[in-house]
Amino acid sequence: MRFIKPKLAIIAALFMAGSAHAADVIDVHRDANCGCCKDWVKYLQDNGYEVRDHVESNMSAVKQRLGVAPRLGSCHTGVIDGKFVEGHVPVAQIRELQQRDDLLGVAAPGMPAGSPGMDYGQPAQAYQVIGLTAKGTDLVLANYPAE
Repeated sequence: MRFIKPKLAIIAALFMAGSAHAADVIDVHRDANCGCCKDWVKYLQDNGYEVRDHVESNMSAVKQRLGVAPRLGSCHTGVIDGKFVEGHVPVAQIRELQQRDDLLGVAAPGMPAGSPGMDYGQPAQAYQVIGLTAKGTDLVLANYPAE
């Protein structure tokens, strides 16, 4: 009987550790007719995110409600942990956003070729991922070079 209890404790600990790494949930708001938005959703799913897909009729209203500045705009908007993810943002910067209390959101402005969801075999454009701080300033989180 002594050996059973430690084994049960180990199994319980492993189960608890596994559930602590459950998929992060991101809500993605997009236009119904946008193919690259669907490709970005697939990219997120392929990288372990659970995606709740919201088809919207007025993306401008969604962006305004979420505090996405027009200069940071792109085609779709995600929300994770109450923060916005605008456009074709790579997973590395989404994870960084999740760990930073000083950021309201991140954006890959425009629709840069070669970014996640925009990689259709053409040469990649240079682009930046911008963080919007709680003070309202832009902060470059990553630079992606052109190919």
